[in-house]
Formats: sequence, C-alpha cells, structure tokens
Amino acid sequence: MNRLHPLTLSFRDPATEQAFVRHLLPRLRLQGRAAIAVGTVVYFLYGALDHLFVPPELWQTVWSIRLLALGVPVAVLALSFSPWFEKTSQLPLALVGLAAGLGLIAMLWHLPVDSSAYYYPGLMLATFYTYNLLGARFIQALAVSILLLLLYNLLFGHLRQYPAPLLLSHNFFLISANLIGGAAGYLVEYQRRQLFLREMQLDHERRQHLERSLHDRLTGLPNRDLLIDRINQALALARRDAERHAGYFVDLDGFKAVNDRLGHAAGDIALCEIARRLSTAMRETDTVSRLGGDEFFVLAQDIGSCDGAAHLAGKLISLIESPIPGLPPGYSLSASIGICLFPNVGPASTPDGIIRLADLAMYRAKEAGKRRYLFAESD
Repeated sequence: MNRLHPLTLSFRDPATEQAFVRHLLPRLRLQGRAAIAVGTVVYFLYGALDHLFVPPELWQTVWSIRLLALGVPVAVLALSFSPWFEKTSQLPLALVGLAAGLGLIAMLWHLPVDSSAYYYPGLMLATFYTYNLLGARFIQALAVSILLLLLYNLLFGHLRQYPAPLLLSHNFFLISANLIGGAAGYLVEYQRRQLFLREMQLDHERRQHLERSLHDRLTGLPNRDLLIDRINQALALARRDAERHAGYFVDLDGFKAVNDRLGHAAGDIALCEIARRLSTAMRETDTVSRLGGDEFFVLAQDIGSCDGAAHLAGKLISLIESPIPGLPPGYSLSASIGICLFPNVGPASTPDGIIRLADLAMYRAKEAGKRRYLFAESD
C-alpha cells in the first residue's frame, strides 16, 4: 500500500500521501521562503547585465517584464504565511519557477539575437532552481521545464527563427540542465519519501512496544503501570472537580480449580472472557486492569456515593457468575471484591495506597465467605 508511483513519486495509498504532505509542510514553508528570497536577489542581479547587452530603448521593457515576473514569487511568499498554503501543497512553488522562466523568455523575445547568448543561460538557472531549490515536487518541476523548453523552441525556432546552430546549442544545454537537475530532484524526493516511510515504521514499532509494555499480553487490558497513571489522573481530576472515584480489587473465586483441573488453556479462556465482560460493563472513562493471575482492578470515575459504588460491585459479581462458554458444567466462577473510595486522607491519597486498601478489603471479603464485596476500612 505504501509503494511509490515510479514517475510522480506519489504514494499509492492516499492516507500515506496526505500524512507525508502534512509532515513536509513546516520544512516546505521555510525552504520556499528562502528559495524565493534567493531567486528574487538573483533575478535583480541579472539586471546588472542590461547596460552591456540591452539596447537603451529596451531597458524599460526588460525591467517591466522582470518586475511583472517577480509578482508571482511575491504572491506565493505571502501565501506561505496563510492556511491556504497547506491546501495548495507544492504547486505554488512550481509556479514560481514557471514565472521565472516565462520572464526570461519574454525578455529574450524583445532582445536582439546577439544578446541571447548572454541571457538564455538564465533558463538553465531557472531549471536547476525549480528542480532543486524551490521545494516543488519532481513531477511539477518536470512539467514546468518541459513547458518552457517547448515554448522556447516554438518562439525562437519557429517564429523568430534563430540560426539553427544557435538554437541547437541552446537546446543541448537546456536539455542537459533538465537531465542533471531532474535526476537530482528525483533522487532527493525519492529518498525523502523513503525516509518518511522508515520514520513511520519506526514510530509504529515504538507505539507497539509502548502498547505492549502498558498492557497485559493475555487479555489486552491495561497493566499495573498504566493503571497507576490512570489513578493519578483521577486523583488530579478529583482535586480539581471534587469528584469521588472508586477502585475495585477483583479476585476470582473458583479460578484455581479451573486452572488446575482443566489446564491453563481453559484458564486463559476464562480470564479473557472475564476481561471482556468487565470492559463491556464499564464506561469509556473507566479503566479495567489485570494485575496478574486472576486479579483484576476496576477504576470507576465519578462514582458518586457509597450506594453507587456498592451497586456497581454487585453488578460486576453478577457478570462474573454468568456461565462461561467453553467451560464444562460444574465449573463456575464468582468474585470477591474490595472497594476503596477516593480521594481520601491517609493511604487512599496515592495510587499504591488505593490499590493496597482495596486489596485488603478484598481479602476480608474472602475471609467472610467469598462471593461478596466489602469497602476498605478507611471508608
């Protein structure tokens, strides 16, 4: 899907192409502005030759053409500071190269044939400028250069009828400039796009490694590290909005029998099903985490009152007690749950303290006969 078209160098996948354009935009703005500044200076300096090769009666005409051609880069420079530059991509930069070439051709049209040898090299400079400095895409620079070459031959080979040796010499150097500048521009854009693909791949791998490091491999649930981060966020929200949250330490009753008698494969099926049920029962703002073994932790944000926390605990126990597909009759699970409401003074003011208090409450629930929930003693 991320292959490049061999001529246009566009990514065949539209989403990748759009991502590349967005990635390139900040650098393109700076490069385009710098190139326009340099090109404008060179275009003005070119006027230093006028007194040597331009008849005095044509000075005004030549300078009028030069200033008119400079109107395009000035407009594109202004465009680069607006949001429209992102929408138009690199086409305006290619138009700067086109304006430079058309201006030179217009000046040559008014000058004597003898002056062409001193002014047509500007077309070669415009070719390299469009391919290698402006930041225009290769395919756009190629289109501009072919258009200028065809226009040059039409005007000076057919209408003005330059001497054949002179026109042949001009074409040789213009085509050579296109081959050299075009090849360099093609390779630069190709390498830039390949580098972007590699950066995308590395970024994807980094995200995958981070995702794996923060999630349980079996169930895909957040692990303890990510849970602590979520609890810290909940504590910060509670301090700001005076909300009350609840942490549920969930330990499965009857899981050891399933694991020992039916094997680890059956145990894994049960754990994944319980993880799915817990995740489905909670809101998007809540967090269901697996701490290890048959222990889960549920973070319920903005739980409200103790009654709300107790109601949710009963709902979780009912969900876990429903028959699990894949387990034979006679093997059922339940849960003992410890609940810690927070924020609170003392141990319930830190993530580790909240988890520990909920864990202690869960053990008291087990000792009281299992299949029940109890609040942490500090609550």
